[in-house]
Amino acid sequence: MQEKHLFEYAVLRVVPCVEREEFLNVGVILYCASKGFLQTVFDVNENKLKAFAPELDLEELRERLCAFQRICAGRKEGGTIGQLAVASRFRWLAATRSTVVQTSATHPGLCTDPQQTLDHLFTQLVK
Repeated sequence: MQEKHLFEYAVLRVVPCVEREEFLNVGVILYCASKGFLQTVFDVNENKLKAFAPELDLEELRERLCAFQRICAGRKEGGTIGQLAVASRFRWLAATRSTVVQTSATHPGLCTDPQQTLDHLFTQLVK
């Protein structure tokens, strides 16, 4: 039997008008401490987003989402936050914020393979 690992995830959401609290799921971020795993995956579905929020700047949105990827990867490319410990980077990324890109509450689970779990959650919650 394969060993199960505790993981946490949050859904990345686009909230074009914070006051209305309407959002569209565009990605998932997953953290598994025992595997040292922190990754995010997203999809900017232009047709969906244009129908949902025609005024949304898609290039700016892509850049914000790419910043999540750079922070997950760490190193200098992730800036000051990207150089923090993995757990601190996840906590910073999943923190409550009032901006166009927000995260859901964090949710725990058990997995055998964090990458496979991330892919499954992305398919289930975003696609």
